[in-house]
Order: sequence, then C-alpha cells, then structure tokens
Amino acid sequence: MGMRVDIVTLFPEMCQQVLDASILGRAAKRGYIETHCHQIRDYTLNKQKQTDDYPYGGGCGMVLYAQPIADCLRAVQQEVSAQGRPAPHIVFLTAGGQRYTEEHARRLAQYDNLTLVCGHYEGIDERVIDAFADEEISIGDYILTGGELASLVVADSVLRLKPGVLAEQKGYEEESYWDGLLEYPQYTRPEVWEGRAVPQVLLGGDHQKIDTWRGQQSRERTRLRRPELYEQWCETHPITQLPKWKRGENMRLVKTEEQLAAAARLFAEGRRTVCEGCWTEEALAEWTPEFFYAQLKEEKQQGWAVYLHCTKDVPDGMVAVSHKTGQVEHLFITADARGKGLGQKLLDFARKKLPEHAHPVLTVLDKNTRAIALYRRMGWKVCGVAEVFDPAKDGSVTARAELLEMRYEGPAEA
Repeated sequence: MGMRVDIVTLFPEMCQQVLDASILGRAAKRGYIETHCHQIRDYTLNKQKQTDDYPYGGGCGMVLYAQPIADCLRAVQQEVSAQGRPAPHIVFLTAGGQRYTEEHARRLAQYDNLTLVCGHYEGIDERVIDAFADEEISIGDYILTGGELASLVVADSVLRLKPGVLAEQKGYEEESYWDGLLEYPQYTRPEVWEGRAVPQVLLGGDHQKIDTWRGQQSRERTRLRRPELYEQWCETHPITQLPKWKRGENMRLVKTEEQLAAAARLFAEGRRTVCEGCWTEEALAEWTPEFFYAQLKEEKQQGWAVYLHCTKDVPDGMVAVSHKTGQVEHLFITADARGKGLGQKLLDFARKKLPEHAHPVLTVLDKNTRAIALYRRMGWKVCGVAEVFDPAKDGSVTARAELLEMRYEGPAEA
C-alpha cells in the first residue's frame, strides 16, 4: 500500500486531473501511490453551498468557513482509518506558513498519508487551522488566487520521492536542492544547435571528468544564483576524512633549478586556468613559465618555501608557504590530476607546515568556486577582500573579479 495524499479543495477536478497525469498518474495506476481530492462544498450545511463569508472586524475579501473544512477533514480521517492507516498528517497551505524547501519534502515523504488543505479568498477561519493543522506551509513569498497550485507543488515534490514513482533513485538524488546545490546544466542531441555546442567534456566518455565538471558547474551556478544556498552547503558539508596518500606520492621541497622550473610550469598552467574568462588573451599569454619562474625565485629569497607534489616522480601539484607571515599560496594541480583529492592533501599539508600559526591565511579568486568550496569545507572562512580587479580601471581585465582572503578557523589539532 503506497503513500496516500488527500487534497481538500474547492476545485477537486482541477487537482485530480494534474495528479492523474504524467509520472504521478502512472505511479498511481501501478499502486505505488494513492491520491484523492475532496470537494469542500459537499460538506456545507446551507442550501446555497456557500463556503465563505465576510471577515469579522471588517476588511476586503471573504473567509472560508471552519465547519465544512472540519467535516471534510473528519471524513478523510475516517477513510484513512478504514484502510488501516495511521491518522493523516494535515498541512494547511497558507501565506503565513513556513517557506517550503526540499527538506520539508523529504520529511513529509516519511508519513504514510498526508492531507493538504487549500486556502482561498482572504483566508481560512483560524479556528479550524488551530483545531486540525499539524503545520502550515507556504511555497513562496508571493500571492496565489488559491491553494490548489501550492498543494499540487507539495504533492508532486513529496510523491516523487516514494519508491517506484521515478525510474531510479538517482533520478531525484542528482537534482537541484537534493544535496543543497542547484543542478548542473543538461544537454541532449544534436551536438551543435544553432551554433551552440555541447561542452566537449560530456562527449569524451570519461565519467570521472564528467562528474568533476558537473560538480564544478553545480557549485558555480549555486554560488552565482543562490549564494545563501552555497554558503549553507559549504557549512554543512565539511570534509571529515582526507584521501589516503598512495604509493609513489610524495612532497618535495623545491631546492634545485629543475624543481623550480617544474613549479613555474605548474604555476603558469594553474593561473591561466583560474583566470581564463576574466583577463584578456594578451594578458594570459604573458603568464609564461618564465614569468612565474622569476616570481618564485624572488619569493624564495624572501623566505617562502615551495613544495612540489610528485606521483611516480612526475610533478602534478604545488603549494607554497611563508613561515614569516603564515600564508599559504600557489596551490595548483595539473589538469590530469584534478578530481582525485589532491587539493585536499596539499592544503592540509601546507597548513600543517605552519604549526606556529594557529590561523594561517590564503587568497583565492572569487571565480574559483571549486577551490573556495574545498577551502570552506576544510575549515577556512572568507575574512576579507585582498584585491579587486576592475575592467574599468585595468584594460587587461575583462570581467570584474575579487581576490578573497581566507583564514583557517577549523578545529585545533588534537
């Protein structure tokens, strides 16, 4: 016996028609779920089937009577009881309810049966809400002509979570809001439509690279469109266990010219990748390994320690620390080594190289959402803006960007 949802409404045909269509309709026919819509007017006691009246105290609009809604709910409760089900969880759809989220949907999906009551006109007599409501829900900060659309939104978002409704669990676990982030962009045939091509990474068949790309797109989309969700996601998804170091991996303090040259090549690749789209092609072309070789050499003279990560003697990551200032910088990883947890290892390594600094700092470009998410999840917090890059002031800049300063605020070492 699948989950049962009842909707108490003035427009049952409108609601039932939607519930009987598409995915929910097919699921109901197969017995995975059960839906019923009830006409409030059938429970009125007056000949006119009137369901509303003017509000006490004056004001515009009409208010729904308590009695027909109460009697309708009692009838639903009797039907549910006759099926051997527990008492229904009753939700009133009102403008004054809690704002609905995916967390609400997951919680409501745990009930065996759910009854949704649709408000209308100016509202519902508060006494029936007090008497029957287990909770009140609003689907957003806007006004609808009635609660029918809101009830359908709730019913759809809840019922789709039940086993058998969707073809596979993955169908909802990868969607927007499930893990606190907006979903990544989706594409289908043809590969090129009106001059717009599908991203090449999706055509290569490398599922690890595809997953990495989708994760980055999801984080960036969330950061730009719903920054409050992005902040919450970073706070609620800490990294509690670092990837294990593998045989053949090691960190080497840069001492020789050959090692410094290898670090400069990594530096150039990483900087161009991060800054692509925000700087002109001419500016990016100037960021050569030779350019960064000179910078790293100067920084070493100032006391910076540069480390190379090597896998089977091949350099694939770098990071630098300053014992004087407690700074961590230049954390770059080659394209082939990304998505394997190397960033976590390097950041943890660099922080532990500065035991004399309880709260080391680093800088990161605000466009680098992938790195920011990693740093946040490892206990680093944004504490300021170190520099602003403005196209109006710098001809080599094509899009405004900020260099954020982050400070380690994670738990102290045990």
